[in-house]
Amino acid sequence: MFTGIIEGVGRLAAREPRGGDVRFSFATGTLPWLDSGADEIRLGESIAVNGVCLTVIAFNAQGFQADASTETLALTTLGELPVGAALNLERAMRPTDRLGGHMVSGHVDGIGRVLSVHEDARAQRWRFAAPQQLLKYIAKKGSICVDGVSLTVNEVDGEGFEVALIPHTVAHTRFAETKVGEAVNLEIDLVARYVERLLGERGGQA
Repeated sequence: MFTGIIEGVGRLAAREPRGGDVRFSFATGTLPWLDSGADEIRLGESIAVNGVCLTVIAFNAQGFQADASTETLALTTLGELPVGAALNLERAMRPTDRLGGHMVSGHVDGIGRVLSVHEDARAQRWRFAAPQQLLKYIAKKGSICVDGVSLTVNEVDGEGFEVALIPHTVAHTRFAETKVGEAVNLEIDLVARYVERLLGERGGQA
């Protein structure tokens, strides 16, 4: 599990096709890493990369490697990201961590797109298109995860939703380099998903 609070911005260093899927190499960039006093990195641990939960299969002082299945490549933006692209990175949360964002699984529900960016005092208003099947889970003042970042929904309509990004968020995530028209990974609030499941079960009872 993750919190949607980005710990560092890295880069896609390399992609290596392997039998139909891909092995990625990631440079950890500003993510606290081996020589920074951070918790020990372990093989097999989970790291969210632009909101996608990946398993560390190798690492060194500069970064780590992870494999992505054909499903991950098809259902997230990782399949199309160019080498050198900026990446939001977050290590899996510990039981003692503060939940500064919201509960994030790292399982992407769909791909959205940046529709517009407007200045709003020192903040920025970002508008995203979202797949129709996801819009029913997105609520005003609710939470959503965009490229791994926990955000609060300001507005929602039949096409997409809007959020406000404070200067700190823009400066410390890949949003500093994200452009209008780019694709983004979306994960809906886990609470919405479980509520729908529970209501569905109740509705099916005699």
